[in-house]
Amino acid sequence: MKLYRYGLPLLVVCVSWFASLVLGQVDSVTQLGPLRSLAVRAGIEFGTAVSASHLDEDSVYRTLLSREFSSITPENEMKWESLEPEPGRYVWENADRIVAFARAHQQRIRGHTLVWHNQMPVWLKPDAFSPDELRKILQRHIQTVVGRYRGSIWQWDVVNEAFNEDGTFRDTLWYRAFGGPEYIAWAFRWAKEADPQALLFYNDYNLEFPSPKADAVLSFLARLKAEGVPIDGIGLQGHISLRYGFPHAQELLDHVRRFVDAGFYVAFTEVDVRMPLPRDNTKDLAQAQVYTQILSTCLALKGKCLSFSIWGFPDKYSWVPGFFPGEGAATPIADDYSPKPAWYQMGLLLYVAAKGR
Repeated sequence: MKLYRYGLPLLVVCVSWFASLVLGQVDSVTQLGPLRSLAVRAGIEFGTAVSASHLDEDSVYRTLLSREFSSITPENEMKWESLEPEPGRYVWENADRIVAFARAHQQRIRGHTLVWHNQMPVWLKPDAFSPDELRKILQRHIQTVVGRYRGSIWQWDVVNEAFNEDGTFRDTLWYRAFGGPEYIAWAFRWAKEADPQALLFYNDYNLEFPSPKADAVLSFLARLKAEGVPIDGIGLQGHISLRYGFPHAQELLDHVRRFVDAGFYVAFTEVDVRMPLPRDNTKDLAQAQVYTQILSTCLALKGKCLSFSIWGFPDKYSWVPGFFPGEGAATPIADDYSPKPAWYQMGLLLYVAAKGR
């Protein structure tokens, strides 16, 4: 399936459908059925990032989360700073609640993330430990976390954002402790030992476009895979801004297919499409086109693109405004939970894909 196969007719139908609905009603998104059901019938999982605090405080959020998504990713609750605030003292409550919610609603879980240079515990400082101690700390952490959730996590983001934009390795605590990028291979080996059934992913941003970074990531991971390192897939985060444009559908598909041709599964792991504020109808439609191009690419890679996940909902819970001043409205669901054109276009695309299987 290719987006341009549907193209303008899909857009016209979606806009007409969108205009015929009364927004703001939670049940208005079900006219074609929950997107999770359509996605599974189309051959992928449809996911979102989730926050434990929103689960506790927001009943509308819980309703949509359970009904519309077949996969969930803890947004922060499985990051190292959240799990181990003091050496050896793990705090599992929030992560456990998300896992329990997913089990109760028959949702798959993407574990996020084991090795990252951000959101590290304050106690984990380079001058406090020798390189050998740091290596042991990393191994212990990976095996402790993966081991706790053994059998519960479908995909793990084992290593996150290890490359710079120019294709060089990011200079991180772990890069220095191991004297190079060898920590990446070890992280995957340790994760595999702790849960042999989980699918293990490398996850990064700006891999959706041809670039020195994308080339370097693919070359490095392909070499590791050839050496027997258990890397199953590559996560393409998909944080997009309308300010910078987006590739044609065929260009996007051809580029992402390179990862598949190298023997990897792919997943779109953190998709959001931010726009210059204020939001308006023109920007909503441009946003919808980007969402559907990415989703169409995933659907086209039958059996190799495993999941498409947005990075949270609704707009009021998005991380974007706090990091990109003047931009926002990045999710397909507005502050008041009214679905945007992107939601309906994705629903129709999934419906067509499901009918065609």
